Amino acid sequence: MKRERILKIMAVIIFLLLLPCLSFARAIEPVVSTDWLEQNLSKVTVVDVRKVEEYKAGHIPGAINVFYGTWAIKRGDLLNELPADDDLKDVLSAAGIEPGSLVVVVSKVDAPTDRVDASRVAWTLRYAGVENVALLSGGYNKWVNDKKPVSTEAVKPRSKPYKGKFNKGFVVKKNEVMNSLGKAVIVDVREPDFYNGKKKLDFVARVGHIKGAVNLPTSVMYEKDATYKPKNELSAIATPAVGADLSKEIIIYCDTGKFCTGWWFMLHDLLGYKDVKVYDGSMMEWAKDPAAPVEP
Repeated sequence: MKRERILKIMAVIIFLLLLPCLSFARAIEPVVSTDWLEQNLSKVTVVDVRKVEEYKAGHIPGAINVFYGTWAIKRGDLLNELPADDDLKDVLSAAGIEPGSLVVVVSKVDAPTDRVDASRVAWTLRYAGVENVALLSGGYNKWVNDKKPVSTEAVKPRSKPYKGKFNKGFVVKKNEVMNSLGKAVIVDVREPDFYNGKKKLDFVARVGHIKGAVNLPTSVMYEKDATYKPKNELSAIATPAVGADLSKEIIIYCDTGKFCTGWWFMLHDLLGYKDVKVYDGSMMEWAKDPAAPVEP
């Protein structure tokens, strides 16, 4: 009897230790197809991040519209910054999204910037503590091209107080990047000409990349139709750049903190890298600081 009691106690202890992991087990895949979404519309919250007029012209049935600019704001002279936590809670509350909601984020995919609207919003949701967030492969364009049903009936979500726990470890500031140089894997997701210092955007003060950064362009994630490449192909592309150690600290950046969320989502949520962070200020902030090391 004594031995049985000890075994039962040990089983309870093990269960309690595993409970946090079990509580946040994914209920949906990180990337979903139009076929899957059509079959599971009643189980998920579809967040359409396109402009209001685009949503009104036609959207996935049941989708709510919370346009991109709600999720990524301008702070000072920096673009695509996280809203204040309280403001983000208000957005989630108004959208009726809870920590346990199953959310599929949908954008259009006409241009490269449109494609990463979805990943930036998905990353923001994950930062805010929503565990089950997915991207629709191919976006709204793929939904229409596949002749899936379209609605023009606007959906008003039922407001609910948001009580999620924010994942502060998903984002880093400039001083943290400075302290991680030579320790973490720093990943520049811009196109090679920008990484190599041959080009830059007007609002970025200097050419080149953060010292020691490797290049993993966002564009290589996609097929020609703007759907995401299969998981095994994404792994084969990413591993030479970031390594195979799933516990290694990885910091990802771009020009403004938007494009880098694509690879954040794929590395962290799809491929299982456990310590992946977005440098939200990215090169827009880094390059204007003379003390921040840049190399061509």
